Amino acid sequence: MTADDIIAAARACLGTPFRHQGRIPGTALDCAGLAITVAQSLGVDTIDRQGYGTSPHNGQLKHTLDEQPGLMQVENDELAPGDLLLMRFGRDPQHLAIFTGQNIIHSYEAVGIACEHRLSEIWQRRSVAVYRFRGVA
Repeated sequence: MTADDIIAAARACLGTPFRHQGRIPGTALDCAGLAITVAQSLGVDTIDRQGYGTSPHNGQLKHTLDEQPGLMQVENDELAPGDLLLMRFGRDPQHLAIFTGQNIIHSYEAVGIACEHRLSEIWQRRSVAVYRFRGVA
């Protein structure tokens, strides 16, 4: 598996409507659903936790990422294409996006779809941790 494979799998989800806990590309995804869909399409072992609130708190999302067998946390300054960004809008991290090299791909409730746009300074400031899919060549 390469970073290009990860990015292509994420781009295949672009335009999918946002829906909390959505897991069906082309029909409904949330940010975690996009990450799970990408991982599963590439054969990466995942634990799909459902039943979470719209704003995870008390480190719930980070804890879920930390226990994923197919992910490993890397230093923020090691960010590379194909990595998964953990982001926060308020106090606790509550959002995920896949980094393409200059852009991010994520299912974003505010725009209502899975979208791709530049990793601007404001989005960089929201990033609190970086995870890499195990086995990326």
